[in-house]
Amino acid sequence: MAGTSQTAPGDRGGDMSRDDRPDPATEAFVAHRSLLFTVAYEMLGSAADAEDVLQETWLRWAGVDLDTVRDRRAYLVRIATREALSRLRTLGRRKESYVGPWLPEPLLTAPDVAEDVVLADSVSMAMLLVLETLGPTERAVFVLREVFDLDYDEIAEAVDKSPAAVRQIAHRARAHVAARRPRGVVSPSATRDALEAFQRAVETGDLQRLLDVLAPEVVLLGDGGGVVPAALEPVVGADRVTDVLGRISAAMLLQLAQVNGYPALVFRLNGEIETVMAVRVDDGLITGLYAVRNPEKLSHMERETTLHR
Repeated sequence: MAGTSQTAPGDRGGDMSRDDRPDPATEAFVAHRSLLFTVAYEMLGSAADAEDVLQETWLRWAGVDLDTVRDRRAYLVRIATREALSRLRTLGRRKESYVGPWLPEPLLTAPDVAEDVVLADSVSMAMLLVLETLGPTERAVFVLREVFDLDYDEIAEAVDKSPAAVRQIAHRARAHVAARRPRGVVSPSATRDALEAFQRAVETGDLQRLLDVLAPEVVLLGDGGGVVPAALEPVVGADRVTDVLGRISAAMLLQLAQVNGYPALVFRLNGEIETVMAVRVDDGLITGLYAVRNPEKLSHMERETTLHR
C-alpha cells in the first residue's frame, strides 16, 4: 500500500508465543497494517494523523476477544474507519482557521504503488484535494468502496449506516468526485519527464525553458501554514508561476522522489527538506503545482528519508 516503512504498533512489543511467533491479535494487525494506514491517510490527508489512528486502532484491537470476531480484516477496517472519522471531524474544524491554502501531507510511496493505477491516483495530491470537498462520511464511503472495493455491508458496519444508505451515499460521492476530479489518468513516466525538464529549468535559471513546460493556465498552490512564507492565494498563469519559481534559491538541492504515487521534487536546503513539490501533468504540460512548505507536514517525510539514507 502507500506507506514505505511504517512501523506497526505491536510489531515489536506484542506478546510472543513460545515458538517466537506473534500472538494472533498482533499477527492479524501486522498483516493488515498497510491497508489500515492507507485507509486512514486517504481519509485524513495526513500521515501523522494516520499513524495516530493506527495507534488507537491497535489499542482497541488488543482488547478484543478474537473468538467473537468472524472477519478480522473487516473488524480492523471498521475500528480504523471510525477512529479516522472522529479525527476527520476535528481536523475539519482546524482547517477552517488554517492560514493560506491547505495541502495534504506528502507521503513517500513505494515504486509498486505507481503500478497500481487506481491506488496511485487515489493518493495523488490532486485527488486528495478533491476528497477534501466531501463530507466525512461521504469520504469514508468513497475511499472504502471505490479504492478498496469493500462490499456495502462491510462499509455499513464501519460508518454505522444501513447498506441501503451506504449505496446512496456512494452514488452521491461518486458523482461529486467525477465532476471535480482531474481529467484522465496521468502516467508516472509523463510526470517524471515534465519534472526533469522543470528541474533543469530551475537549476539553470532558464525561465524560458520553465515556461515551455507550464500550461498557460497552470495553478500553483503553496502551503506554508502561516509558519513559513508561501502565497496565501493560488498563483494562476504561467508567467506569474514562473516569476514565483524564479526566486528559488540556487543553494537548494532538487531531488526526484516517489511521493503520493507519482514522481515529485524534494527541495533540500542545508540537507533538510524545505519544500516538497508534487505536480499535475496533462498532455505533457504541468497544469498544477502543489508546494508543501509547512515544516509540520514535512517532519514525517524527513524521518522516512533519514531512515532510508
